[in-house]
Amino acid sequence: MAECRLEQSGRVLVVYLSGEIDHHEAARLRGQIDPRILSGDFARVVLDFSGVTFMDSSGIGLILGRYRLLRDLGGTLAVQGADPQVSRLLRLSGITDLVVLEGGAKV
Repeated sequence: MAECRLEQSGRVLVVYLSGEIDHHEAARLRGQIDPRILSGDFARVVLDFSGVTFMDSSGIGLILGRYRLLRDLGGTLAVQGADPQVSRLLRLSGITDLVVLEGGAKV
């Protein structure tokens, strides 16, 4: 089961993700993250993957959806703390061309 903890600092929202992100969990996480994004005026959202133990293509969809949402709202998205397996998936998917990658493994 995936979990997320959201922390706000000014106009930055950090979403700490943990556990396994599959189709079912990605949908549940979207339901927790999107209302928070829409309720604030965030210049930047950071998805922290340091606690993620598994992610399939649904995690890519989770990232892309938040990227599009923030782009439409005038904000930016960053990903941090991805382990080597998640980093590889991000690189292969082309996500690295769209979002800022910070910390964690080199992608």
